[in-house]
Amino acid sequence: MESNPPPAAGAGQKLHIVMFPWLAFGHMIPFLELSKLIAQKGHKISFLSTPKNIDRLPEIPPTLSPLINFVKLPLPHIENLPENAEATIDLPYEQVKYLKIAYDRLQTPITQFLKSSNPDWVFLDFAPYWLPQIASDLNISTAYFNILNAALLGFLGPVPVLKGEEDYRTKPEDFVIPPKWVPFESTVAFRLFEILRIFRDGVSGDNENVPDSYRIGATIEGCDIVAVKSCSEFEPEWFELLVELHRKPVLAVGLLPATADDGGGDAGGGWSEIENWLGKQEKGSVVYIAFGSEAELSQDELTEIALGLELSELPFFWVLRKRCPNELPDGFLERVKGRGVVWTSWAPQPRILSHDSVGGFLTHAGWGSIVDGIQFGRGLIVLPFLSDQGINARILEEKKLGYSIPRDERDGSFYRESVAESLRLVMVEEEGEIYRNKVKEMSGLFGDRDRQDRYVDNLLGFLQSRKRIRETT
Repeated sequence: MESNPPPAAGAGQKLHIVMFPWLAFGHMIPFLELSKLIAQKGHKISFLSTPKNIDRLPEIPPTLSPLINFVKLPLPHIENLPENAEATIDLPYEQVKYLKIAYDRLQTPITQFLKSSNPDWVFLDFAPYWLPQIASDLNISTAYFNILNAALLGFLGPVPVLKGEEDYRTKPEDFVIPPKWVPFESTVAFRLFEILRIFRDGVSGDNENVPDSYRIGATIEGCDIVAVKSCSEFEPEWFELLVELHRKPVLAVGLLPATADDGGGDAGGGWSEIENWLGKQEKGSVVYIAFGSEAELSQDELTEIALGLELSELPFFWVLRKRCPNELPDGFLERVKGRGVVWTSWAPQPRILSHDSVGGFLTHAGWGSIVDGIQFGRGLIVLPFLSDQGINARILEEKKLGYSIPRDERDGSFYRESVAESLRLVMVEEEGEIYRNKVKEMSGLFGDRDRQDRYVDNLLGFLQSRKRIRETT
């Protein structure tokens, strides 16, 4: 973190910033949210992605249209990547590696764009590890924008470990304890079933694809600064560790909280129907359930969640955007009729969470969903499935901001009884009051718009000061 605040964002000339996120909506949306906040200050944004992804992004306010230019880069065709697959949501998890291979072939069009547009900064994601060198050769500054929290990046470690140059963590069991470089007491680590799933899903790379850890390490190594979607008030010790590990500026950009009306219109009348149902429920009684766009629930997982909701006897609203052909238990919908809703199309998560009838949130512990849940003060019950979600769950557990459903340590299995008991604990029982109180305490920090505005001003002031230094050297 920068100890001395840079000049105010209004000081100095306006910037041109290129945004280049990874091809997942959980990445593109934070990049877009940051783009909007920067554009509101009068700076120009070029947002680069593939045509289909840009067409699927939420509409931006008309006042920002002159400042945000969406640049469509056709995705190169490669073998084994299905036609029209341009984002992780379009693919089974095991095929995402082919998307990364196609993404790596965007080097030439991006180089051409940077040469012709000559931006001041490029904000890039973890995946394009080759981009910092391209930008440096063109005398363009780069920022690695980590759309996750500082704790995850701190847990992953220094560049030599990330790039595999130090033989420190070689097997799954090495990831279930805090690493040697964390100098403070912490429980932040993966559970065995979480890291086993990561190894199984090939995130560690194979003969065809560059490992994610190498991509992150090389990206951090090549960039001028690291920007993190978090705030130093929430995890100060992890921000300090990142500066120690990487010996370069590490800036918080804020939590980029969604507003209750994010999502624009009524999406075919869906919100009216949802709002009507929520309006009939008692205040704080409903548990909202959503596991993001990429979790692929097995039949057993789907069944145990459904029957756990039934056992809990709580009203619920479940957004179930199925990516696999699994079925709800026989008779489930009839038995919960009137008490619960299973919603199978798009739903405006911030709007739902902001509704007074919602008291709890059963979530996969994606960082964006955690920010949504905490800013609206909803009790968090967590059930991680992929990548960073286990680390996020530990952060919540450590801070008493969320309760994890008990699971088998090796295979991650869980049972309907533990789902029901966990929901009731956080939602209604006296023992769960600590979780309800803690999340309400933290909601002020997570939803503070003025604080978010100051983080953006601080970031822009730093970017402008670096530009001035670069121009005079």
